[in-house]
Amino acid sequence: MTLDQITILSILAVTIVLFIWGSWRHDMVALASLLACVLVGLIPPEHAFDGFGHPAVVTVACVLILSRGLQSTGAMDAFAQRMIPKTGSATLAIGALTGVGALMSGFMNNVGAMALLLPVASGVAEKHHLPPGKVLMPLSFGTILGGMTTLIGTPPNLIVSGFRASAGAGSYGMFDFTPVGLGVAVVGILFVCLIGWRLVPERTQAGAATFDTGTYLTEAQVPEKSPVAGKTIWEIARMLEDEDAQVVGVVRDDGRVSPARPRHRVRTGDILVIEAEPESLAAAISQLGLKLEGESSEDEEEHGSPVAERQAGLREKRAEQQAAEARRREQRNDKSEVGSGKEEHGSGEGDKEREKGKDKEKDKEKERGEDLQLRELVVMPDSSLVGRTIQFLRLPAHYEINLLALSRQGRRSVRRLRSTPLMAGDALLMMGTDDNLNTFAYEKGCVPLAQRDIAIPNKEKAAVALVAMALAVAGAAFGLLPAAISFATCVLAYMALKVVSLRNVYESIDGSVIVLLGALIAVAQVMESTGAADLISRWMLNNIAQGDPVITLVILLVVTMTLSDFMNNAATAAVMCSIALSAASQLGVNPDSFLMAVAIGASCAFLTPVGHQNNTLILGPGGFHFGDYWRMGLPLEIMVVLVSVPMLLWVWPL
Repeated sequence: MTLDQITILSILAVTIVLFIWGSWRHDMVALASLLACVLVGLIPPEHAFDGFGHPAVVTVACVLILSRGLQSTGAMDAFAQRMIPKTGSATLAIGALTGVGALMSGFMNNVGAMALLLPVASGVAEKHHLPPGKVLMPLSFGTILGGMTTLIGTPPNLIVSGFRASAGAGSYGMFDFTPVGLGVAVVGILFVCLIGWRLVPERTQAGAATFDTGTYLTEAQVPEKSPVAGKTIWEIARMLEDEDAQVVGVVRDDGRVSPARPRHRVRTGDILVIEAEPESLAAAISQLGLKLEGESSEDEEEHGSPVAERQAGLREKRAEQQAAEARRREQRNDKSEVGSGKEEHGSGEGDKEREKGKDKEKDKEKERGEDLQLRELVVMPDSSLVGRTIQFLRLPAHYEINLLALSRQGRRSVRRLRSTPLMAGDALLMMGTDDNLNTFAYEKGCVPLAQRDIAIPNKEKAAVALVAMALAVAGAAFGLLPAAISFATCVLAYMALKVVSLRNVYESIDGSVIVLLGALIAVAQVMESTGAADLISRWMLNNIAQGDPVITLVILLVVTMTLSDFMNNAATAAVMCSIALSAASQLGVNPDSFLMAVAIGASCAFLTPVGHQNNTLILGPGGFHFGDYWRMGLPLEIMVVLVSVPMLLWVWPL
């Protein structure tokens, strides 16, 4: 081996170890690998960032934007809701949901498809009285399988296409992946919906009902001589920083729980709802000079614990949200009718308007208490919350909401909650008003678990989004334009026709994915230029495959699939493409068979929650542990190998 080969193989080995270790972000590892190659002289500095202009990177960025457009117009949401049967067995519902997820993933980012269908899956699980995991894992696997069917369905397909173009054979077409990918997807989905979901272990849902907040929420009254009387919630929060406690609500004479707004000033007689661990609760109450609500008071004996009642009320409000929304729509309709008849009642208009004003003020005061609710949110893989602590985010000050509990891999945690870095897949139990919770979820990249209504904000924009996307797909499929150019043109059309705002265009691009792809494409090219890929493929052919092309194909598929279970799938594809091309060259066979094997293997990450972002996304909502995925994932991966190898040899003969 030459010195350059030893160097690049050492860098590659460290990179793979760091990917599997998982303590560093994947984009950080990829960028470190790229910079290491530059610093040791394997990549000239002027060419260090050439990979960021690679067509695969551009196409991935465009697909992320187009997926955002399809989501924001509500087109895909309406389609998904209408495709799920309202009646039938659990098997039928899971099969329909998985099939819809696979279909959507073929033409939009599969993480976006998963996020869009997550609330639908929760509704299916609730309707059929199933643990959420038995619906979420099949949906995740279905979206992964669906991504294999088209060029834009998943980043590994785009990377494989890019390496084929670099080898001088031209890039793949839009539907070149469909024959093998569709065959594997159909068999995989049939297995998942008929047998696989029954293999998923039953785990407790990470929902509001099982977070058991009653153990951690306590009410205490502000007596006359309390040091917090007259202070704001923000000032009280600073007093509680060392006690790992927080004030999440305030109860006044009317008995309603109001949000603990930072500028809200506490009065004597107020009841503060405090969230804290049992061991720190006493210290918090002592420091604030509060008095616990009497357990044997006449009112409590007659009506029960105020804490339990208010928590029960919060949970009941979650089930009443749709009814409340319907009532608000009716009220808006009534108001419009009143407006149309104003001329007929001119003489009494002033009195009525004053009465309406008083009623509105009363309603507004009432809503301040009633709007407070619990909601479960899931942290997306690309969320800005990943790696940050709740204490750093200052949720009460910025959003007027509070985090009550966190579920990670099926385990609830409140210990040192505000100093715990958040991870992708965490399920967060939040408390606040509906508007504030929606704003937080949108800005920070979280997905609600609750079932939601079908919403198409603008039917014209939805139609424009679908037509523009169809034209872009057709342009790439018929070879009229390269995929990157075709989808970039579609992005421009989205912007010009205001399907997506300029802000959403840049927000929808996942910078971590772009950095990972741009960096690793350059590193993979170094493997080719130094001959390291030839060295690996030669060793594999001589010592394992014994020069047999079919055995080599199987080895490439299995090794790629195994690496993808522990590494990012795009990173796996970038590493294995160079080896696949080198092996095909040494055997003198069609490289398409080997490249397609890499594409299939890189996409099929079913054994762990870290192999694919969708698997990570369901970790918290499903209450899964790390070792739960292989129960359905292992037989599915075996089935993928058994189906894909003969199909590869048939569609892409050696």
